[in-house]
Amino acid sequence: MDKINSGDTAWLLASAALVMLMTPALGFFYGGLVRKKNVLATIMHSFFILCLISVQWVLWGYSLAFGPDQGGLIGGLDFLALKGVGQEPGPYGASVPHLAYMVFQMMFAVITPALITGAFAERKRFKAFVVFTLLWATLVYDPVAHWVWGGGWLGKLGALDFAGGTVVHITSGVSALVAALVLGRRVGYGQEPLEPHDATMTVLGASLLWFGWFGFNAGSAITSGGLAANAFVVTNTSAAMAALTWMTVSWIHKGAPSVLGAAAGAVAGLVAITPASGYVDVSASILIGLGAGTLCYAAIQVTKRLRVDDALDVFGVHGVGGTVGALATGIFAATAVNSAAANGLIAGNPAQLGIQAIAVVASIAYSAVMTFAILKVINLFVGLRVPEAEEALGLDATQHREAAYTI
Repeated sequence: MDKINSGDTAWLLASAALVMLMTPALGFFYGGLVRKKNVLATIMHSFFILCLISVQWVLWGYSLAFGPDQGGLIGGLDFLALKGVGQEPGPYGASVPHLAYMVFQMMFAVITPALITGAFAERKRFKAFVVFTLLWATLVYDPVAHWVWGGGWLGKLGALDFAGGTVVHITSGVSALVAALVLGRRVGYGQEPLEPHDATMTVLGASLLWFGWFGFNAGSAITSGGLAANAFVVTNTSAAMAALTWMTVSWIHKGAPSVLGAAAGAVAGLVAITPASGYVDVSASILIGLGAGTLCYAAIQVTKRLRVDDALDVFGVHGVGGTVGALATGIFAATAVNSAAANGLIAGNPAQLGIQAIAVVASIAYSAVMTFAILKVINLFVGLRVPEAEEALGLDATQHREAAYTI
């Protein structure tokens, strides 16, 4: 116990609380973007996942992700129901209790499937959503987290992902695209307005996400030192730059400075800096934010042209943003920022960009195949979509028998 540092432990627990806030914040971000008849159902997705995955992680998720390595692919079952996970220093953070590291990682496991829900908003059965979330967390998130962070093959290869570009954002973004394609378009898509019902709620959600993201990225330093400070500063800088970029690009494109565009741009910048936050300096974070604001906005225009009903643009923000960030890490990473990591392309190590590309491709391929299989199996036994008449009435009334607003 004498190895445990009280400052590091306090920082990690505070960071875990910040990351916990991100999931209900995501509920508000998504809830404002849907129509009034679906806002409760949309917020419920995030709130329910906070409950469900908190229990799944304790029972078996943490063990699969961070248990002793089994062939580079999955963790062993040594930590089932947190057996052997206590107040002693943990294997992934010697200065903090094992329980503190476990609960910090739990909050990552919680928000990742919640991100996907924006793609199938306004049309998925709640029962199908529950089964999908449990299967996806177990069969997609937990293995990929092990590959990168738990001693698996991508970590051994040297892939750099400080806080979740591949593990969180690419897996959820690609899975969201697959879900949108498998479920099909909402009733009335392209024929009637499907406008956000409460832009203020979305901006509130984006602001709370930004706040929580400091725990997400700076907390991933585990210790409360200089690396956490670097991650904190580059996170804020990238978010701000991406928000300015997205708003400017959309202003040029559509003729008005969009409030929702600024909020979405901030989230895109947060996504892109996530894998790089512990490896790059502030100047690189400005370029990463610029790239995220431009490329994520462009990706959303492409999906809309292709008439893919990714209802809340999850793939464009998280799938593309995570890819931008993972590859940018291979370009801008510097041992001057983090002596425990490799240099990137600019610092004279082009091989790191290749390793990052392998991690990106592996995350995309695995997430896409597994998500497609999970959805198809669920559709056979449960059915993915609500009937058309129920979709027209709204999920608040038909799935939950409640109303978001009674005024």
